[in-house]
Formats: sequence, structure tokens, C-alpha cells
Amino acid sequence: MEPRSSLGPVLTQEVAGPLDTDPYPEGLYDEPEQDGPEVLVRDARWRSYAPAPEKTVRRALAACAQYGVEPGSVVLATDRDVRRLNGRHRGKHKPTNVLTFEPPPGFGGGDIILALETVVREARKAGRPVSHHLAHLVVHGSLHLAGYDHHHPGEAREMEMLESRLLSRMKVPNPWKTRS
Repeated sequence: MEPRSSLGPVLTQEVAGPLDTDPYPEGLYDEPEQDGPEVLVRDARWRSYAPAPEKTVRRALAACAQYGVEPGSVVLATDRDVRRLNGRHRGKHKPTNVLTFEPPPGFGGGDIILALETVVREARKAGRPVSHHLAHLVVHGSLHLAGYDHHHPGEAREMEMLESRLLSRMKVPNPWKTRS
């Protein structure tokens, strides 16, 4: 099961800041019944940075549904968890924002694992809400499970365009467009 990679105490809502509010209007990509992938929140700080992170994950997965690959689980983990997995499976002893593990042959969906501190740091650096960056990385991981990759410039461009299109369905701005 080789992964593909993309690119303490519970904190209060005051830590989140003004960018980190629920970006989705009611009724748009409503959270489906609890069928589908399991969304595991391994660190409660996710809820301080991204309101209703499970809802964000499910909306991102719903936007990708037409590609026919649904993960078995999405794990909202920490940098420490991701660093350990990245070292064990990829020989890279550092965290990354998202790891995607394909399932063994004959099994259902793979797994998407996200690193809290890296996701928050990247979102803040880009001036974007953490929930938008979370949605982007779930879409990114889902596309990896569907066979998309970004090792070559043409592949990267195709994947970026598809991510932008899928995120626009959720009213999440294009993450590849620089802000002015």
C-alpha cells in the first residue's frame, strides 16, 4: 500500500480567526447520510481551525463522486502522525499536507490522511480559510485515488484544472489563482 503525496489542548474558536468560518451556504452539498467513507478526527484542534471539518470533507468527496473512487476513510491527523507514515512508507521523515494510500487489489477505497499543523500553516500563508484548504486537499487526495498524478507538467496542469473545477462547485475559490 504505497502512498501518494501532494503537494495538546483543544484550542478555542478565537484561534481560528475571521477567515475560518463555514464557507458553504446552507443546502449546498448538504452532508449525506453517514454512508460512505469514515471521517476520523484524530485531533480535536481541527474543529478550532475549520468549523465542522467532517462536513467539509463530505462536501469535497461529494464534489468528486463522478470520478467513481471513494476513499475508505479520511483521517484528520497531526503532523506527527503524517511524518511517521511518510517516513515508514515513503522514506521521507517529515510531514506533508496530505498522504493518499491506495487500497490493496480487491479491496474498497483507499485512505486520505491530512496533517493539521501543515494544513493550517499553508492556509494561513496563502491567506485562505483553513476549511477551503482542507476541501482542496481532500479533492486532491481523491483525484490521486482516481489515478491522477502531478509528476509531469502536463499531468500537474490537468489535475490543477480539475481541482479548480470541482472546488468551484463548492464555492471554494481557485487555489491555483494568486490573490491580488
